[in-house]
Amino acid sequence: MNDNKKIEEILNRGVEEVFIFDDLKEKLNSGKKLRVKLGVDPTGPKIHIGRAVVLKKLGAFQDLGHKIILIVGDFTAQIGDSSDKFEKRPMLTKKEIKKNLKDYKKQLGKIINLSKAEFKFNSKWLKKLKFQEIAELAESFSVQQMSNRRNFKERIEKGQDISLREFLYPLMQGYDSVIVEADVEIGGSDQLFNLMAGRTIQKKYNQKEQNILTVQMLEGTDGEKMSTTKGNVINITDEPNEIFGKVMSLKDGLITKYFTLCTSLDLSEIEKIKKGIENKEINPRDAKKKLAKEIVAIYHDKNKAEKAEEYFVKTFSKKEIPEEIQTTKTLSGEKLSEALLRQKMISSMSEFKRLVDSDSIMNMSENEKIKEYNYVVKKTSVFKIGKHRFIKIEV
Repeated sequence: MNDNKKIEEILNRGVEEVFIFDDLKEKLNSGKKLRVKLGVDPTGPKIHIGRAVVLKKLGAFQDLGHKIILIVGDFTAQIGDSSDKFEKRPMLTKKEIKKNLKDYKKQLGKIINLSKAEFKFNSKWLKKLKFQEIAELAESFSVQQMSNRRNFKERIEKGQDISLREFLYPLMQGYDSVIVEADVEIGGSDQLFNLMAGRTIQKKYNQKEQNILTVQMLEGTDGEKMSTTKGNVINITDEPNEIFGKVMSLKDGLITKYFTLCTSLDLSEIEKIKKGIENKEINPRDAKKKLAKEIVAIYHDKNKAEKAEEYFVKTFSKKEIPEEIQTTKTLSGEKLSEALLRQKMISSMSEFKRLVDSDSIMNMSENEKIKEYNYVVKKTSVFKIGKHRFIKIEV
């Protein structure tokens, strides 16, 4: 792909809005090396493919030779970004953030070349701000501006509390842009207010105001906005079989959008797939298989993508239990929940209860759904956990 086509893809593929479009396009065509900023708050330990959309866009700038600045918001995560929230977001503790950051860099490295990027933690400068400096930053905005944000406005109309802390977040994100002298900042479409705040604060510090590029938001497996809180996510660290199965469970109407936002497939090929589905020349199920393979290959490799497809076909298309599944041994009388926790098939007893309540655990050997929280494994059986995972427990 030549540079002109790369620039067109940066400005248009999966993009919601560019501010200011003509100015950014001119800079990209001029050959000037830009400083392109993205801030990521470690609000959870795993990065899902919805968040990866903007990371891929950052990588596209990097491919053109621009300097990318990745800011991990270890400080702003404590404040909490309310951009997409319609209720007060709780403050994270330093301990929670440290835990979330454990594998963050490794996950980010799956998408962008960290060796050629500036990688920074915003606690380095934000924790040094004195009260007077914060007050001066706050002078850049009015209460009316903050109150008119869509989510804040709705909360006010419903009589819900809004913490003054929540008003501080855009100030902190905007100050990040000053520190790194960003030419461009990118983010999700829900981040527009925060990104525009960066322009306001840069102007206050006599810096040239950054251009802004926002990407479309990605729906999750249930068709709603992808969110860790909702549990409708596909994490980039998920096992190949799990990613494949989750993609196959998507609503047909999301196929084209997922190809556009989550893969590097040429747009002309995506358009052919779209028309093929519309004309009923391509079965949506076949299109999703191709999509699932593309996504698995990105975060694992092509070989594992092929094996994930084979697993899916054998398990779900032919209704067979796979030949190779995770196996563990237990003593008669151990609770199923204890065995699954020990094997890290579930993360907590709360997750086990949710799975039981939604009829999502099945004893395949006995052809029965698990209905009891205290279910005891009495004999060797194969259990299906959720839609895509199996475990054989030998007694």
